[in-house]
Amino acid sequence: MLCEKPFTIDPVHAWQLDQLVKERNLHLLLSFGWNYRPLGVLAKQMMDEHGVGNVQHMMVSMASGTRELLKATGAYEGSATDFMPDWDTWTDPRLSGGGYAPAQLSHAMGLALWLTNDRAKEVFAFMNNEGARVDLHDAIAIRFDSGATGALSGASIPAQANAIDADDEPWPRHQLQVRIYGDEGQLVADFERDFLWIFREDGMDEKVELPDHAGLYLCDGPPETLIELTKGNDVPNNSPADLGARTVEVVAAAYDSVAAGSPVRAHD
Repeated sequence: MLCEKPFTIDPVHAWQLDQLVKERNLHLLLSFGWNYRPLGVLAKQMMDEHGVGNVQHMMVSMASGTRELLKATGAYEGSATDFMPDWDTWTDPRLSGGGYAPAQLSHAMGLALWLTNDRAKEVFAFMNNEGARVDLHDAIAIRFDSGATGALSGASIPAQANAIDADDEPWPRHQLQVRIYGDEGQLVADFERDFLWIFREDGMDEKVELPDHAGLYLCDGPPETLIELTKGNDVPNNSPADLGARTVEVVAAAYDSVAAGSPVRAHD
């Protein structure tokens, strides 16, 4: 099965699906496209083969042209131009779970948690709606099970405000960066500018050579992987159900934190 993100609204439902998948020895994939792009795959390879020691802090920042969509005044960049979206799909919290956090930050968190294999333990969030029904901007602080800290930041910007818009690409780049700092080094992955750098205190200092468009968001990886798994081929699932569940935990806890005005636990 291939599921769109956000995986679920309630983390309990996400973990129930993960349990069913494992009990029945089936495959479930989330549509986290960056986890299959060259930059994401190479970043994961760097973390698995070299790493940064014990992860101590992670910074994830993302901005994308969703302001018109989430304010129900226009469409999403790169979408079909001959019809407008059903805005309730995006701006009714009962259907969408919220605004920018599930719509976009779930992508960024799905990438970051895949790179670190960590899980959020405690979350504290501020959000800014600017008169919209759902959040347009998010500032989220995280304490992970490992003890590491994290900062997750997201901004809805006008579609024309993206910094990089190449003629040979189908749509402008998302402004996405993931920075992971450990007690032995650091990894920087900039998907807007096709930049991947790993530095370790043991002398490793590599700016990875990347193919063109390595950080451009495309979502062909998940359906292609679904097809290969359906055919019985042994290919990696870079966006499994448990990753989706850990991502939903962050998003759901962020909304709980805003409602409570205090930090909340992401799981028990």
